[in-house]
Amino acid sequence: ADFDARKKKKVAEIYQALNSDPIDVAALRRMAISEGGLLTDEIRCKVWPKLLSVNTDDLPPLPGKELRENNKDYQQVLLDVRRSLRRFPPGMPDDQREVLQEELIDIILHVLKRNPQLHYYQGYHDIVVTFLLVVGDRLATALVEKLSTHHLRDFMDPTMDNTKHILNYLMPIIDQVNPEVHDFMQSAEVGTIFALSWLITWFGHVLSDFRHVVRLYDFFLACHPLMPIYFAAVIVLHRKREVLDCECDMASVHHLLSQIPQNLPYETLISKAGDLFVQFPPSELAKEAAQQQAERTAASTFKDFELASVQQGPDTVLRQRFSERPRGEERTKSILTKPRTNRFVKLAVMGLTVALGAAALAVVKSALEWAPKFELQIFP
Repeated sequence: ADFDARKKKKVAEIYQALNSDPIDVAALRRMAISEGGLLTDEIRCKVWPKLLSVNTDDLPPLPGKELRENNKDYQQVLLDVRRSLRRFPPGMPDDQREVLQEELIDIILHVLKRNPQLHYYQGYHDIVVTFLLVVGDRLATALVEKLSTHHLRDFMDPTMDNTKHILNYLMPIIDQVNPEVHDFMQSAEVGTIFALSWLITWFGHVLSDFRHVVRLYDFFLACHPLMPIYFAAVIVLHRKREVLDCECDMASVHHLLSQIPQNLPYETLISKAGDLFVQFPPSELAKEAAQQQAERTAASTFKDFELASVQQGPDTVLRQRFSERPRGEERTKSILTKPRTNRFVKLAVMGLTVALGAAALAVVKSALEWAPKFELQIFP
């Protein structure tokens, strides 16, 4: 009964934000991030375009079949789409699925033709099919095009340099939260390639339950483009015991981490990912993540989401916590390396941010400072 009441209240708040003049996009972002996300596909059809600043009154016409003629990407797209059977709801009639697969091919080719600077990559279709299943082909075409020229732009470069750069943020995030796990993974020389398919498909390729996929899409659409890598870090940290119990070699650790659990506590992990973004914004991790490439990535063109200090001013709380810090923590501090000297300040803030959660943090007036403001041309 309590859940139904909260759901009903949230639905009312979403429609209130949609019906306000102007539309309250900040509130819609908050709803997309907070527990349960946007709740239904009917609501997603209305809210996702607002999160991406897509005008639903001026959608492009559906692409024609001439797109497939002499198209350099057609054969690869066709192969990938034919392999995507498991991305469609189980039990869907074959003829219905085949129609959707044809629409999926057309959407991808349409976006690539209109944006010749974008390059197709294997896994892109996993993102596109999610939009197709939720909002239908015409709206999906417009949403995917905007997404491809913004959040996904780095994955669609001619080389994987910027994708690798984004993956390079994974280990510094893990290091800030749990140096033991970080050092173990470094010793195993496992690298970050296990998270590649997570990142470039927004987890669509690796999660079997479609409800979990669209819940994550609600979250990612409302956030900074680097949020998927923070979510990847949170998954690894959630499995810290399994990681540390594993044989310390590349093959064992890679095998463990590449097998993503299907029963993750998604709402808890979403909240933690938002909290970690606040505590360790990309600007603080950029040096460790090959800063020489930072200026070239889409992610770096967003202003960092640094709301902890804006909202809290936690100096007093921190001083009090440090004065009461147990001796065991002092002993831990003595073995930390120099890059971790501010770890305890950050982790003390965690007590504040975890209590608030990512959703509450996003309520602040400055929430849109970090969110995608496409109409202001944040991307050069």
